This record gives sequence, C-alpha cells and structure tokens, in this order.
Amino acid sequence: MSIGHTLLGLLESGPRHGYDLKRTFDEKFGHDRPLHYGQVYSTMSRLLKNGLVEVDGVESDGGPERKRYAITDAGITDVSTWLAQPEKPEPYLQSTLYTKVVLALLTGRGAAPVLDAQRAEHLRLMRTLTERKRGGDLADQLICDHALFHLEADLRWLELTAARLDKLAEVVAP
Repeated sequence: MSIGHTLLGLLESGPRHGYDLKRTFDEKFGHDRPLHYGQVYSTMSRLLKNGLVEVDGVESDGGPERKRYAITDAGITDVSTWLAQPEKPEPYLQSTLYTKVVLALLTGRGAAPVLDAQRAEHLRLMRTLTERKRGGDLADQLICDHALFHLEADLRWLELTAARLDKLAEVVAP
C-alpha cells in the first residue's frame, strides 16, 4: 500500500492535522497494521517537500503547534494517476513456503510435515477471518474476503503439492 497516496487521498476531503490523518487511516485501512505517528509525519514532510501538500495553517490551542495540511493541485493529479494505474499482480513465483518444501526434501526431513503445519495455520487464519467478517462492516467484510480468497488459493496449492511430493522429491533430490 502506498501510504503517501492514501494520505493524499484522505486530504482530498479537506485539510487535516497529522493526528486526524493517522486516526482516519487506522479506521479505514489500518485494522491490522496501524500507522505510527512518526510514519505519518515523515510522509507528510516528504509530500510537502515534493509539493503535493501545503501547510494550510498552524494551531497550538495551548499545546504544541499542530500543522494542518492541505492537498495541492499536483497532489490531486498524483492521486488520480495512482488510482488509474492497475496494481501489478503478485505471482508468488518464489515463495518462502516453496523454499521450505524443497529444502525439507533436499535435507531428507520430509516435506509432508511442512505442508501439514502450513495447512493448519492457513485454516486457523481462515477461521479467524471468517469470524471477523461476520462481525464486521462492509469494508471489513471485503478486506476479509480478499484475504480468504488468497488463502483458499494457497490451500489448493498445498493440496496439489502434497499430491505431487514423491515426484517433486525425485526432481529436486535425485
């Protein structure tokens, strides 16, 4: 996820302080990985330097000064360009799991326990996501569906690999 573009997009609704940007980001996108304040302010500093945001005002309200940021026309153009570009699909051609399976075979440990443990972990996470989806709002349901579909594809791969372990062992550890 591009944090800079996401923060720019959030600024399109109007100027905000860094604290407000962090809070909104965490509510909409950061359920599992909330932003750190330092990340927000370093990103805003970079966006300011690049002319994508400007300081719309500074307030203190008796406390430390807080900058209010506003998106510039260049920032709006940048977000529009980013939104129009499709994301590159992640092909997972060299996954850690594949590496573990091959290394287990190469070292004579057997890959079936690796696949079984991974299958159990995938199923555990799928149960957690399904429960989260039941209690979540539409946005949470959609993000859980996305993750669940990926996990289902991984499970299909695990099953296919388990069915081909003997043949894979012949190829990688003759």
